Amino acid sequence: MMTIITTQMPLLLLLLLSLTTFHKCMSINDHKWVRCNEKDKEILSIFKKGINDSYGELSTWSTEKDCCAWKGVSCDNITNRVTKLDLNLDLPYITLTGEINMCILELEFLSYLDLSKNEFDVISFTTIQHNITHASNLLYLDLSSPFGVTLQMDNLDWLSPLSSLKYLNLSFIDLHKVTNWLQAVNTLPSLLELQLSYCKLNNFIINPSIQYLNLSSLLTLDLSYNNFTSQLPNWFFNLTKDVTYLDLSSSKIHGEIPSSLLNLQNLRYLDLSFNKLQGSLPDGISQLPNIQHLDLYGNMLSGSNIPSTLGNLSYLNYLSIGHNNFSGEISENTFSKLSNLDSLDLTSSNFVFQFNLDWVPPFQLSYLLLSNTNQGPNFPSWIYTQKSLQSLDLSSSGISLVDRNNFSSLIERISDYLDLSNNSLTGDISNLTLKGDTLYLSNNSFTGGLPNISPNALRVDFSYNSFSGSIPHSWKNSKDLQSINLWNNKLSGEVLEHVSYWTQLWILNLGENEFSGTIPIKMSQNLEVLILRANQFEGTIPTQLFDQSSLFHLDLAHNKLSGSMPECIYNLTQMITSNIYSFYRTTIQLFIKGQDYPSNIQSERRTFDLSSNSLSGEVSLELFRLVQIQSLNLSHNNFNGTIPKEIGGMEHMESLDLSNNKFCGEIPQTMSLLNFLDYLNLSYNNFDGQIPIGTQLQSFNASSYIGNPKLCGDPLNNCTTEEENPKNATPSPENEDDDSIRESVFLGMGVGFAAGFWGICGSLFLIRKWRHACFRFVDGVGDKLYVILMVKLNSFHRN
Repeated sequence: MMTIITTQMPLLLLLLLSLTTFHKCMSINDHKWVRCNEKDKEILSIFKKGINDSYGELSTWSTEKDCCAWKGVSCDNITNRVTKLDLNLDLPYITLTGEINMCILELEFLSYLDLSKNEFDVISFTTIQHNITHASNLLYLDLSSPFGVTLQMDNLDWLSPLSSLKYLNLSFIDLHKVTNWLQAVNTLPSLLELQLSYCKLNNFIINPSIQYLNLSSLLTLDLSYNNFTSQLPNWFFNLTKDVTYLDLSSSKIHGEIPSSLLNLQNLRYLDLSFNKLQGSLPDGISQLPNIQHLDLYGNMLSGSNIPSTLGNLSYLNYLSIGHNNFSGEISENTFSKLSNLDSLDLTSSNFVFQFNLDWVPPFQLSYLLLSNTNQGPNFPSWIYTQKSLQSLDLSSSGISLVDRNNFSSLIERISDYLDLSNNSLTGDISNLTLKGDTLYLSNNSFTGGLPNISPNALRVDFSYNSFSGSIPHSWKNSKDLQSINLWNNKLSGEVLEHVSYWTQLWILNLGENEFSGTIPIKMSQNLEVLILRANQFEGTIPTQLFDQSSLFHLDLAHNKLSGSMPECIYNLTQMITSNIYSFYRTTIQLFIKGQDYPSNIQSERRTFDLSSNSLSGEVSLELFRLVQIQSLNLSHNNFNGTIPKEIGGMEHMESLDLSNNKFCGEIPQTMSLLNFLDYLNLSYNNFDGQIPIGTQLQSFNASSYIGNPKLCGDPLNNCTTEEENPKNATPSPENEDDDSIRESVFLGMGVGFAAGFWGICGSLFLIRKWRHACFRFVDGVGDKLYVILMVKLNSFHRN
């Protein structure tokens, strides 16, 4: 994406020249009379014992064969000694593993050793200093690992005998325990290039006993992606005055840039991006006459003199100072001397842009990044003059007005990356053919039909516009498409024919449109995100959709789908397996927890949404075996049957909506195991029985359960005795005797009460004297109570 001026190629040429001059490396394949030295063969055999060669790449390393004929081995045709070992296979998915036995350095005439791009996990050292009794001839050493491979060294003392070394690459090897890495490197006075990126280095400590660092030969230094978490010592830029390439990016460096930077008069490439540098640039930055690549992106640098300071670097071809706190005005005077400028990145800067409308820059850019800058409302007219642009990012720049002809011609020329998203651009661009492989026009107000795209297109995002009509026929030719986002437009027609051509798709988002027809049966097997939400799709859900092993986000909600869910094995591996990595991201609406959430889709968010269709029948048991699902929404359909107990295994569930269906039976007790559940809606179904008791299910209010008349328990009304002890309940054998005793007692009490009651009341009813006596007694008691009451009232009034 950018032209990088570096000294690596001249260095490699120098090394090859040295190897040719002093060692004359030739393969036994060309000179069959060369015979391998027995001592060298023994060392190589010991080295091979620690290697795991799963793919048989070292099958030629046989004791029956001359070791000069072994793969990766080269010998001198005069001395018969091994001079080169290159096991950088550089083949996809084919690497060596196991142990690197550093006895290999005992090869007396070895000048070139490359073990990079393998996946070794152990490095073992003998006492190399004692075993190497000769002056080392090693000029080139590359032990770098691929990204993600954990290979660790506790010290670098083994470097000291390698005094002739010119190239050293230990990138991606964990050196966090090495506190004296600078001192170790200091023992290599001939070193021209040092690569220590991604090494977890965490200090610049120098032993006080070392008077100075002897790195005067160093030309290339790469310490990027480390963990220094400190300031750059002022002496650091005094390491060597001849360095031409310096990369300290992403190394957690803070503080100000030391003024000693200006000592590097030969510097051509400087990358300090993605650190925490503060303050202003040294005033004499323009005194670096040879600087061609300057990257200060993503720091906290400030000051308003930046434009005039950098404007004098006439050799500059790459300038990136975005995402800082620079301010001040930028005008055509800033760039008047930058005739070699090829790449310009001012992303998210606070500059005030003041360009004359008729200004024609002295440069022709290939890459221009001005996102999140205040450019509008008019499209910057000087950009129309850039005929060589390959990448243009003007997203979120407040642009609404364009010169229609110039604008159309410009965006049709962009061959790589075009991002005009989050502006207020309008108009019909349906007659254009956009050649970029990445096209982002989202969040504008474009109308008319979709533009044509290049057969080389990879990523397309035209969401949140007012495009109408169908997908152009020409889009079928873009067979390498990886991501399509057409969310929230006015598009219509059928997509069946197009989708079958996009065999490399990872993301397909056609939501919030008016597409119709059936869901395509043939889709890319790489599909991770499929969103057809809020369209007019009808028919059944094809069985093939559940055979998408990469799919982790499925949203078919708000369509006209009918029929039942397919009875098949759900081979949705990413919804079953954890630690799956996705390399593509897109911003979409997540409809979870009853709300909308704009979100960057990642493989951690697994969603399954079939809501608001006309689906019916029982839900397949296979669905409840997708244990990694975090959001499941089947609401507003006609599903019936019970919820299987297997739902308890979906332990990552955060949002569950089964409302407005015809589910019945009891809520399984296993649902109380869903400890991460923070949204639940089971309303308006036919559930019955008691809500399982558990902290999780009782934490939701009654609205999660309403519309189920036979459902009871907290947070609804308590279950009645009848519900708790149904009539048809069968007593357990161990309680039958107790029940019989209770029934006998209750029966006896009832008989006794009846006998007593009728013994007294019956006598009063049948014997007249008893009846009169009873009435007189009751009447007398009433008179006495009346007299007492009247006396009390009179006494109360007198008082």
